[in-house]
Amino acid sequence: MPSVSPDSVPRPGVSEAVASPSSPLEERDDSSMTKLERRSSVSLASIFALRMFGLFLILPVFAVYARGIPGGDDASLVGLALGIYGLTQAMLQLPFGMASDRWGRKPVIVAGLLLFALGSFVAAAASGILVTIVGRALQGAGAISAAVTAFVADSTRDSQRTKAMAMVGGSIGFTFALSLVGAPVLYEHIGMSGIFAFTGVLAIAAIFVVVFVVPPVPRAVLADASRTPLRDVVREPDLLRLNFGIFSLHAVQMAMFVVLPTWLADRAGIPVSGHWKIYLPVVVLSFLLMLPPLFWSERRGRLRVVFLASIAMVLVVQLVLVAQPSGLLTFAVLLLVFFAGFNVLEASLPSLISRLAPVDAKGTALGVYNTTQSFGLFFGGAIGGWVQQLWGRPAVFVSCAVLMALWLVVASGHRRWPRSSRGSAPASANEPA
Repeated sequence: MPSVSPDSVPRPGVSEAVASPSSPLEERDDSSMTKLERRSSVSLASIFALRMFGLFLILPVFAVYARGIPGGDDASLVGLALGIYGLTQAMLQLPFGMASDRWGRKPVIVAGLLLFALGSFVAAAASGILVTIVGRALQGAGAISAAVTAFVADSTRDSQRTKAMAMVGGSIGFTFALSLVGAPVLYEHIGMSGIFAFTGVLAIAAIFVVVFVVPPVPRAVLADASRTPLRDVVREPDLLRLNFGIFSLHAVQMAMFVVLPTWLADRAGIPVSGHWKIYLPVVVLSFLLMLPPLFWSERRGRLRVVFLASIAMVLVVQLVLVAQPSGLLTFAVLLLVFFAGFNVLEASLPSLISRLAPVDAKGTALGVYNTTQSFGLFFGGAIGGWVQQLWGRPAVFVSCAVLMALWLVVASGHRRWPRSSRGSAPASANEPA
């Protein structure tokens, strides 16, 4: 199947599959979710939340914890321990996504959660940085993001897709905030080994949600038997731009958190046990700030404006951090701006991917997307630690600023944007929004 040109009619996708009279997702009021869409979105968001909560519990305290274990004084190894998760994710996201297209979403998700739990328990038993890296690699091997996101896309119409992705993003943001409160407390009482073991327990809990709570894929989606070649999914220009975007976003996020926990302690005067006092209000407020412009852009067909502005916001934060600011208020404002932009992009990117991808290859397209996301996580952690080791902490933010500036240029060339929440056809960037 040839790739889609910007001015051509889009391939048959989810919106056509679910618009038939027999579709269980059909609803006369296109502006609101059906009961099935709400149940699917909430339950699948909870899968992300349980898994990501376990992952996020590690992020705020690991850099500090690593100072006290064998090999933890090497910043490049600490960065590798954070980023290796992304590398194994990158290697397996596409195979897991393609497998979910062929054998179903649920079996693939359960298998991935089992691998994640195994890695958590290996890391819990580690006494040094090297075994911790092995455990983190196994955690990353449970590469279910593509399958879960494709499941969300299967279960929602185009007009409701961004709402569903925002639920996923909101659940991730909430668990991130909760982890920032809980991580220092858990670290004080059960240590890093206990936190890793707890992440394994959360993964097992997520398996029960998949099996007993998440509804099956709608029949109308399963009925499509055509197959789009992988090469057509990989080479589509706008999908390439979106994939580069998620790589950049998560590389910057991971590189930032190689530095930020220690800067909050050293330059903002906040001990690790008090980091939640800045993270929690910032993440919650940033999510609330995300919703009005995101939903407005969907209703009015102005997603391009909000999307590019969000990239610019993240870029500005990196440029300010290069100057090595200090003070609690300064860091609070910078983190608020960063997470407000980050949350908009995190909700918009998978929604756009699922709209542009062929209906029979959503798992494949989201597998490619999550592969590049995972490479971004690995690249950000590994390069962030390496750059800090060679040139110091400000150089990490210089690298982040360069990457975000490049993404802004690339994203400006994206041509197919959603017209509005009541229209399923993407609009060209050259057409009035």
